[in-house]
Amino acid sequence: MSLIRQRWLISGRVQGVFFRQSTAQRAVEIGELLGWVRNLPDGRVEVLVEGDAARVSQLRQFCEQGPPLARVDRLALVAAETAEALAAFTVCS
Repeated sequence: MSLIRQRWLISGRVQGVFFRQSTAQRAVEIGELLGWVRNLPDGRVEVLVEGDAARVSQLRQFCEQGPPLARVDRLALVAAETAEALAAFTVCS
């Protein structure tokens, strides 16, 4: 199994609607995913995720829809230039 790492920027009504918490919960439910999710000052949410391609794809599908109160306008895949070591999937403030 080869691991992939992706970074997403998610736009829309994604702050104040439990997006971070729901994303972290979904990552734990999918299992074997590492990374983090955080709010950005410009109103977007950023996700860094690492795992096998199928599991990363499952989380991406969730993030493209978001939790019930969210409205996702765009999920952009951006370069995951970080080499940071990841130990779990967490919510960053």
